[in-house]
Amino acid sequence: MFTGIIEATGRIVAIEPKAIDDDKGDAIYQFNTGKLGLSDVQLGDSIACNGVCLTVIEKLEDGFKADASVETIRVTRFKDYQVGQPVNFEKAMLPTTRFGGHMVSGHVDAIGEVASIQDAARSIQYHIKAPQEVLKFIAIKGSITVDGISLTVNDLVADGFYLNLVPHTLQETIADSYQAGTQVNLEIDLVARYLERLMTAEKQAEN
Repeated sequence: MFTGIIEATGRIVAIEPKAIDDDKGDAIYQFNTGKLGLSDVQLGDSIACNGVCLTVIEKLEDGFKADASVETIRVTRFKDYQVGQPVNFEKAMLPTTRFGGHMVSGHVDAIGEVASIQDAARSIQYHIKAPQEVLKFIAIKGSITVDGISLTVNDLVADGFYLNLVPHTLQETIADSYQAGTQVNLEIDLVARYLERLMTAEKQAEN
């Protein structure tokens, strides 16, 4: 589990495809983790990389390596990432962690797209397009995870939602590199996901 509070940014420094064929391959990704402290990270630990929960398979002096499965590559932005891709990092939360964001699983629900960016006083407003199948789970003033960043939804529109990012968030994450057309990993709030499952199960039981 994670909180969506980004601890550091870095980049992908190597991608080692482990392809069976062109359509069914996984890969090993090597990350430079910047200022992220790895002294307390063990092999098998989880680190969220742009909101995707990955398992550390090798520690390096300046980062780590992780496997990305066929499914992970298929449903996330990892399928398009290249060497040099900037990445947000968050280590898995501890029982003693201050809960500054919201409950984040590191399992991406959909890919969104930055539709527009504009100044809003000292913050920056982002219009994020999202697939209709996930929009029903997003609420005004509710939480959404964008590339691993816990953010608050300020408004909903027919094709997506609006966010305002303050200077600190822009400084400490990769969001300041976004442009119109940038695609991002989205994870809906866990509570909304389980509520929808509960309602669906109840309807199935009634039938």
